[in-house]
Amino acid sequence: MDFKKFLPWIIAAVVIFGGYSWIKGINNTAVVYEQNINEAWGNVQTSYQRRNDLIGNLVNTVKGAADFEKSTLTAVIEARAKATAVTIDPKNISPEQLIQFNQAQSGVSSSLSRLLVSVEKYPDLKANENFLKLQDELASTENQILTSRTRFNEAVKPYNSHIKTFPNSLFAGAFGFKEKPYFEATVGADKPVEVKF
Repeated sequence: MDFKKFLPWIIAAVVIFGGYSWIKGINNTAVVYEQNINEAWGNVQTSYQRRNDLIGNLVNTVKGAADFEKSTLTAVIEARAKATAVTIDPKNISPEQLIQFNQAQSGVSSSLSRLLVSVEKYPDLKANENFLKLQDELASTENQILTSRTRFNEAVKPYNSHIKTFPNSLFAGAFGFKEKPYFEATVGADKPVEVKF
């Protein structure tokens, strides 16, 4: 049997199989990284959902203080409604969507801060056990949100690196993989907070 006449076929088969395996590896690795991003995004949403649930309880507790500023409560409720209206599909997340999501969540944080500052004028409310417990849970939830956002960014980094490095970048776009945005600080977060007494 003459192997020389089959040698080009064998080489072609090895090259085709090697190329297929290599391209499959690019795709499958990107899929795994993208699933990690989806999971991390789910955790971000869960943390924000926990905060939204706590806000409802907090608002109801604060409403019990008869002369509490209604405009402050309304601002919190409206900010919460705006934040829950912003939904994002992590598979198609864009920088613009993430900015919109951040702005909505920043509005909640801002109105919540004003609510907690105005509570200082109400000694009965400050001493309310339910209110104190909710305040502690909110502080804990804010830490969870920070952790979830950090883990989301940590999941985005290897994915973006994988699809942007050459030669993966040649095939990633053809497979539909696009760069994902990172969570960034909200506008003005770099300025010192002004505290008034």
